[in-house]
Amino acid sequence: MRKTVFLVLFCLHFSFANAPVIWSKTGHRVIGDVAQAHLTRKARKSIAKLLDGQSLAAVSNFADEIKADTLYRKFSAWHYVNIPKGKTYKEVDPNPYGDLVVAINTCVDIVKDERSSNQDKAFYLKLLVHFVGDLHQPMHVGRLDDKGGNAIQVQWFNDGSNLHRVWDSNLIEQNGMSYSEMAASLPQLSSTQKKAIQEGSLLDWVEEAHLVADELYDSVEVGEKLYYRYGYVWWPTVEKQLQKGGLRLAKVLNDLF
Repeated sequence: MRKTVFLVLFCLHFSFANAPVIWSKTGHRVIGDVAQAHLTRKARKSIAKLLDGQSLAAVSNFADEIKADTLYRKFSAWHYVNIPKGKTYKEVDPNPYGDLVVAINTCVDIVKDERSSNQDKAFYLKLLVHFVGDLHQPMHVGRLDDKGGNAIQVQWFNDGSNLHRVWDSNLIEQNGMSYSEMAASLPQLSSTQKKAIQEGSLLDWVEEAHLVADELYDSVEVGEKLYYRYGYVWWPTVEKQLQKGGLRLAKVLNDLF
């Protein structure tokens, strides 16, 4: 009986989860690389100490890698937040398993708490790097009824895909660059432009990603075959979201340390 109840709860929980591929490994590393370049000297030293010298890019996929361990199953819902069109985060009933906003706030609280062990600080710092990245993949702020675009089937060239996967990995993989090449190729911004991107609260950033998600829902038809043109039209948005993710991650970390 207990096993049956567990399986029911497990299935209910993961029926709302998004796909396991998130911004692709390359996308998360781009965000980590951008953030690393914009850390203050104090933040850089503190982070290097906690992470045993590892870079933000190196740990950026940690939150995905631990999914293979059932001990960390409780973090699954932390990778996304579902918001219906026309609603804001505050207008939606909270997910009892947590969400992306809860995740980021929890990680920040644990990392800055002087009572936290260095082991816990390092663990939640790695999660934080990933979750700020997830926030800037717009389909992670998508709609519950289609599981963040996972249920919207399309074709990417001649392969089956879905709207979520297109934005997680297809667009970035099609580009063919390494994470360091992609980070280096992002548009050059002035100090004023960077500061403007870093302004606002976490909920402001959530609402911004939600609005981008609304645009992406309108960018495809169910069953549509997507080719080079889709990548050409939407690649500037990919770059913009990666760059915002990196700059805002740096802001969060600089404030923490």
